[in-house]
Amino acid sequence: MPGGKPPFRADHVGSYLRPHRLAEARERFFSDELSAQELRELEDDCIKELVQRQKDVGLKGITDGELRRTFFHVDFLEHIEGVDVTYGEFKTAFRKDDGTAVGFRPPTMNVASKLKHIKPIQGPDFDFLKYVVGNKHTPKVCIPAPSMLHFRGGREGIASDAYPDLEQFYEDLGAAYRAEVADLAARGCRYLQMDDTNLAYLCDPEIRQRTIDRGDDPDALTRLYCRMVNDAIKDRPDDMKITVHLCRGNFKSAWVAQGGYEPVAEILFNEMEIDGFFLEYDDERSGDFAPLRFMPENKMVVLGLMSSKKPEVESADSIKTRIDEASKYVPLDQCALSHQCGFSSTAHGNDLLDRDQWKKLERCVEVAQDVWGEI
Repeated sequence: MPGGKPPFRADHVGSYLRPHRLAEARERFFSDELSAQELRELEDDCIKELVQRQKDVGLKGITDGELRRTFFHVDFLEHIEGVDVTYGEFKTAFRKDDGTAVGFRPPTMNVASKLKHIKPIQGPDFDFLKYVVGNKHTPKVCIPAPSMLHFRGGREGIASDAYPDLEQFYEDLGAAYRAEVADLAARGCRYLQMDDTNLAYLCDPEIRQRTIDRGDDPDALTRLYCRMVNDAIKDRPDDMKITVHLCRGNFKSAWVAQGGYEPVAEILFNEMEIDGFFLEYDDERSGDFAPLRFMPENKMVVLGLMSSKKPEVESADSIKTRIDEASKYVPLDQCALSHQCGFSSTAHGNDLLDRDQWKKLERCVEVAQDVWGEI
């Protein structure tokens, strides 16, 4: 297992809190007070600082923190030809642990015409990240899983005149992803993560029932989303490591779904042909570790035992106890440690301070070193 290869014993899902000066600059950009070039240059400076902070804290897998994005998924998918994005149409409620709700009108993505990969999406950003990271660390790219263009809208979100047969939609989407993966591979990317909320949402009994009510079979969707990922990465180089991160919602420290992995685990862990899973396990909403018994011996599980939603730093002993509990179902050598999600899946960020995220990452590295003798 790891031995210096991703996923690493101490790893991170991807996003970091946006620096205040960058948040201000983006507001000025959207108000036409700052040019795209000026914004890009400031993003470059902020990413350079972020990369160094990640190195200083001891991480081996280095991301750009998604500092150039507003939303973890939209900012990627909107660059596929045929995807139409609208804002503010539907309101959803993210819930907090204290019982309060956070109202949010997320962007809605629909497929308006035939899908096509017309240009590199993450390529230029990866080139910069690779240059800044250097040769002693691994640059990591995070993109949304292909299912992010299907689950919320379903059949109704895909124009029937463009795709009377959904199989052609799946094929075109897979082809677009394969083109992007090939471009990233050619640029030297060897650590790619796909972020997926849908498979975690399908762990929630209420969401599963709503899925049935709209005419979809949750188990069939789980298999479909595994197939979509497999199709997207089937031409990857042998040395490119692919992971998938499952998320139950992460917006201003609030969440959407709850429920353990049991409903999807056996299908997901065995049919998705990737190298590792980043799984949320920071609180009781994610259930127990029993579903990990289905994890094949050739795949890693990155245990999201620490919370990116709260400023408090978990004690080393409490984390180690949880790792021991997980190791009853999957060998310790197949495990690694992370937070359950990024610190800022959207530009809004979670309810903690910059110094908090670094203290929490220091603890993550510390525990990984103690448990596995490596990071």
